[in-house]
Amino acid sequence: MFSKACEYGIRASTYIALQSLEGRRVSLKEIAEEIDSPVAFTAKILQLLSKNNIVDSVKGAHGGFEINKEKIDKLKLSQIVDAIDGDKIYAGCGLGLKECNADKPCPVHDKFVEIRNDLKQMLENTSLFEMTAGLEVGLTYLKR
Repeated sequence: MFSKACEYGIRASTYIALQSLEGRRVSLKEIAEEIDSPVAFTAKILQLLSKNNIVDSVKGAHGGFEINKEKIDKLKLSQIVDAIDGDKIYAGCGLGLKECNADKPCPVHDKFVEIRNDLKQMLENTSLFEMTAGLEVGLTYLKR
């Protein structure tokens, strides 16, 4: 459903948020290793996240990536998805047809509209802080 870049972006943001809550700034290499993503690809994703004010990039010897603690609960998954994939997840045909809309629906159009609306609501109502909760107690994982 999400692009590979978006999946990595969500995982990277979640990991950075968890480390930021513990007062740690993390390096590109550490993030890439933790989310099982190539370093160069991770760098491009982090650049998008930084450009969209989701993560902060600090240069220098003690630099790395972090998220302001006060911002972690306010950041929603929808912001991460929008920063990387835009709004294309909410548009287009569920079967990938070029021409599918309310006037010319595909066989799953109406059902897919419901699923997309539910997905949008979930993304808009799930904070980055919520994503870290399962990681803190070891109930969820970032790697495949």
